[in-house]
Amino acid sequence: MTGPPSSRGDWYESVYEQREAAGENVHGEADFVMSWQPASLLDAGCGTGRVGRELARRGVHVVGFDIDPEMLETARRKAPEVVWHRHDVSLLQLPERFDAVLLAGNVINFVTPSRRRLAVANMANHVRPGGLLIDGHSLKASDAQLSDYDQWASASGLELAGRWSTWQRDAFDESSAFAVSVFRTTPPSPARPLSPPGRLR
Repeated sequence: MTGPPSSRGDWYESVYEQREAAGENVHGEADFVMSWQPASLLDAGCGTGRVGRELARRGVHVVGFDIDPEMLETARRKAPEVVWHRHDVSLLQLPERFDAVLLAGNVINFVTPSRRRLAVANMANHVRPGGLLIDGHSLKASDAQLSDYDQWASASGLELAGRWSTWQRDAFDESSAFAVSVFRTTPPSPARPLSPPGRLR
């Protein structure tokens, strides 16, 4: 893009454009998601749609939503072919169910603490049987803690399928400052398993 960013969404996009121009792979989240081979995905707290756009480019049916109108303006301008909703992660109700629901970029940490459990339950309701809830968030003291998150997910009928410390699948341990967690609903049909090749099944 040329000239100074005109909005927070454009500024956010410009950061990743500069990193990509410098040779960095800025699509780690999309690479991770694609290893599970979903055909459809709900991009929760999508922001500018950076991840959702890349997944749509790779053939995934994507629906995105965010509560921030300025970020959504950028998403809609950059990918008008994708459906983008303005809504709250704890309140959104869509008739569609998805192979995967993605909460990337600390989405759960931006939710008011008293509503985080509701947000997880609501997103779990948008996962089809056998589908996945994929979450990535930092673990500072004020952030959503994994013990709580695991409890919320379990109460929503989800089981942990894997956890890493980065989108590149670096091992997770108690000293990790970030967690990428994949939860699964009821076991998938043998005809179409949602698992990365050679990984957890």
